Amino acid sequence: MKNLIFLPALILFLMYSCQNKGEVSEAPLAFRFLALGDSYTIGEGVGMEETFPAQLALTLEAGSQFQIETNILAKTGWTTSQLINAIADSIPEGTFDLVTLLIGVNNQYRGLDKTQYRLEFRELLQQAVVFAGHNAKRVIVLSIPDYGVTPFAANLNPQKISEEINIFNAINFDESGRTEAHYIEITSISRKASSDKTLLAGDSLHPSGKMYREWVSKMHPILESIVNLKKSTE
Repeated sequence: MKNLIFLPALILFLMYSCQNKGEVSEAPLAFRFLALGDSYTIGEGVGMEETFPAQLALTLEAGSQFQIETNILAKTGWTTSQLINAIADSIPEGTFDLVTLLIGVNNQYRGLDKTQYRLEFRELLQQAVVFAGHNAKRVIVLSIPDYGVTPFAANLNPQKISEEINIFNAINFDESGRTEAHYIEITSISRKASSDKTLLAGDSLHPSGKMYREWVSKMHPILESIVNLKKSTE
C-alpha cells in the first residue's frame, strides 16, 4: 500500500518539475580569486571599488556566468618575508581559479638584499601555484611599479629608485619565466605618472583607480584565457 501511495506522488513531482524546468535559473558558478601582495594590492589611498582586485573581479564577472569570490592577503609595507609569514599564519583554504602576486617594492625601499628577494619571491611564486591547484597557468605575476616618478620620491634619489626597481623586476621576471605563470609588466604604466598626476592617489605615491584600470586592461587577454580554462573544467 505504501508503494501505491508513493509512486503516484513521485510521478506528479517529476511531471511538475519537467513543466517548470524552463522557469528555474541556474545558480552562477563560483570563481575563486586570491590576491597576494602589499599596498599596491590593497589599494592604499583609494576606495575599495577602485583597487585593482576589485576592478579585476568586475571584469571577470562581466559577460560570464561566474560569481567572483575575492580573497586578499596584503598589507601596506609588507616585504616578501612578511608576506611569507602572513601566509604561514593564515593559510588561504581551498583551490583558487586565479592567483595574483605583486610584491617587492618594500624590499627595495628598505634596501634589502636582492639575492634574498629572489629566494623569497621564488618561494611565494611556488606557493601561489599551489593555491592555484598546482596550475601555474592560473597565476599572474605583476611587475613592481616605479614610485621614483612620484612627488613622494622627489628628494629620495629618483634615478636610483628606478634603477633598483628595474633590477628587482628583472628578478621576478626571471623567476616567473621558470614556470608557466603569466607575467604582466605594469611598471611602464606607473612611470606615466611623471607627467600625468591623475594616475596617482591623493597621497601622491600610490596608484589611483585610473592607473589600476590600466593594469586590469592590460590583463584582459590573460583573464579571458583563465576564464576559458575554468569553463573547460566545469
